[in-house]
Amino acid sequence: MAVKDRDRFSTATRIRLLGEQTAARVYRSQTKRQARRSRLTGRAALLALVLCSLVVALAYPIRQYVSQRADVADMQRQKEEAAKRVEQLRDLKARWQDDAYAEQQIRQRLHYVMPGETGYVVIDPDAAKQSRTELGAADRPWYTNIWDGVDKADAADH
Repeated sequence: MAVKDRDRFSTATRIRLLGEQTAARVYRSQTKRQARRSRLTGRAALLALVLCSLVVALAYPIRQYVSQRADVADMQRQKEEAAKRVEQLRDLKARWQDDAYAEQQIRQRLHYVMPGETGYVVIDPDAAKQSRTELGAADRPWYTNIWDGVDKADAADH
């Protein structure tokens, strides 16, 4: 037993034991790295490649589909607006078929009067003043009016 104890405490034995322990640690760390690397297998890489290809292949058609759905919704909205406008025009046409409505509109818009009635036209005093100023411009030569217009436009910038 004395030889065994002495062998146990010898430097060579300790170095050999230390080397074996270090080799065991290195071997364990390498197997752990290999286990981590082996998680991404060829099958997983192929699956990822197929999924990416599908995403790229379907991106454009899906974008087109969404765009066309928006166009269809816009067309539906325009169709509804056109139907409302057609209904309004039908109502207006039906009103114009009524003689009383047509007579009222003719009197109002064209200032017609029935025989025996007296028609009056009220003139806005501001409109009369404006027309007088325009008459003064008609008495001058055309180039003077143009030059005044240029001066007024220049004065408006300041």
